[in-house]
Amino acid sequence: MVSPTTTSTTPSPSGPSTPSAAASALSARPETRAPSPAPSPTLRRGSSLSVPAPWTASSRLTSCSTAQRSRGQSMSETSLKGKESYPMIDSAEAAAPGRAVDDAKICLQGSLDPEKVKGKIVVCLRGTSARVAKGLTVLQAGGAAMVLANDAASGNEIIADAHLLPATHIRHSDGLTLYNYLKSAKSPEGYLEKPETILETKPAPYMAAFSSQGPNPVNPEILKPDITAPGVSVIAAFTRAMAPTELAFDERRVAFTSMSGTSMSCPHVSGLVGLLKALHPDWSPSAIKSAMMTTAIDVDNKGESILNASLAPAGPFAYGAGHVWPSRSMNPGLVYDLGPDHYLDFLCALKYNATVLSMFNGEPYKCPEKAPKIEDLNYPSITVVNLTASGAMVKRTVKNVGSPCKYKAMVRQPAGVHVTVSPDVMEFGKKGEEKTFEVKFETKNAKLAKNYAFGALIWSNGVQFVKSPIVVKTAA
Repeated sequence: MVSPTTTSTTPSPSGPSTPSAAASALSARPETRAPSPAPSPTLRRGSSLSVPAPWTASSRLTSCSTAQRSRGQSMSETSLKGKESYPMIDSAEAAAPGRAVDDAKICLQGSLDPEKVKGKIVVCLRGTSARVAKGLTVLQAGGAAMVLANDAASGNEIIADAHLLPATHIRHSDGLTLYNYLKSAKSPEGYLEKPETILETKPAPYMAAFSSQGPNPVNPEILKPDITAPGVSVIAAFTRAMAPTELAFDERRVAFTSMSGTSMSCPHVSGLVGLLKALHPDWSPSAIKSAMMTTAIDVDNKGESILNASLAPAGPFAYGAGHVWPSRSMNPGLVYDLGPDHYLDFLCALKYNATVLSMFNGEPYKCPEKAPKIEDLNYPSITVVNLTASGAMVKRTVKNVGSPCKYKAMVRQPAGVHVTVSPDVMEFGKKGEEKTFEVKFETKNAKLAKNYAFGALIWSNGVQFVKSPIVVKTAA
């Protein structure tokens, strides 16, 4: 018996000569429009971001707290007849003549021997090929159903797909148990039936394994991604012009289907941007992004740090400022605002020439005589790279968008680094008032931060908490 628990749920300018077309387009007079939520592509390892520009809102994806869970249940719309047990086989034991066992293990097209899998539940390992494609391989070989077991990289990430045969998806730890059963049992058996939905699963959210992450490969002084939003197994409207698998021979047509990816998390962020703009029509694009980032949450529904798909702590390179919290973002208290001149000064700090600046600005722009620091861009997160023994100082300015209030700074210290804020108390007498503060970084144990250390700066009036991630890397 299979008993899975399945949890559902532009480029920045890269040099001093010519900006990318996407970066130029997305920079177009940012004070005149809402921020541009940009999905971080679904890649996997290391610094894989391709949307590092500070004028975009870069989003990753997390799971939801909804699940399909039961004993031996199918994630597809079909199930095996009744609760009759079917013979079960490891796909690696069913390699077609002339095909490598490694190909059969992950159920690549044409890798399975029909004589060995006909009428059986086939256990395929996730990886290399698409999840639905593995089920197609099993179906074409005559298999009755598929169990898709996560590889180590995919961990506990479970995704609902429009499979072509009865199929279920299990996490890596359950897969190890199942593979041990297949090896030890003389005649392994199992069954699959339709799933049921449960709510408030824990932990949630957690980061999807297949979305790209930081650090920022172009300008490491700017933390990317910015935020994360629901993007795994989201029930979404779907066109009837094609099948949910997008395969030509699949004749199924649906109005809604379960979809996953940053193409799902990005609409959540875009919708929130529209909501905030309607609620606060006088807010700039940067103020809207700041409100989303500084009110985002970096803990799950167990009150612990957001985890990755392998249930290890994820961190700001995975989720940026955290998981969006729409209701809190409507009244953030303070915002980090930016105008077009701030972005142009940022490009000046990157040593772009007058021709390129004109491309961004639409007219000539003269850089300040004293070159600005990249770290001083008034961003809702704070990143310092190559911190030396002499320390570093960055500046930020916040605008009060609430009632008159006093805010006090709290710092979640990064490992190996001491962070102080001056002033650490700010009192605002009216809405729209701005105040500037400095953040000082001192090295205490450089080794602890040589591969990045993380913390946070939180301004609070006792009711609102304006949180900025802190990212620090000491010099080699």
